[in-house]
Amino acid sequence: MAPEMPSRDMPFAPESLDPRRRRLLFRARHRGTKEADLMIGAFTERNIAGFSAAELDELEAVLEYPDVDLADWLSGRRPIPPECRSPMLDRMAVECAASGAGLPEGLRRP
Repeated sequence: MAPEMPSRDMPFAPESLDPRRRRLLFRARHRGTKEADLMIGAFTERNIAGFSAAELDELEAVLEYPDVDLADWLSGRRPIPPECRSPMLDRMAVECAASGAGLPEGLRRP
């Protein structure tokens, strides 16, 4: 069973996550390039607490792709190749295409 999602009023507390979710969050935030850290890390932070076990498996698979490819796919510079598409990667692409993706909510422009 997934832990409760943090409310928007409370700061996100990674220590409240189970070990697998903390490990995946760390991997998502520390990709190697700042662009990927921001896009993938922010997406993961917003959603990790509510992911099912199957979604965690999908996230792990996405995190195996190289930063260069993920950054290009998520920013829309290149389309996601059909053989790499997954519901998780498609969801990430949609969220990362939004204005201000990767920025904390307080810094986003409406």
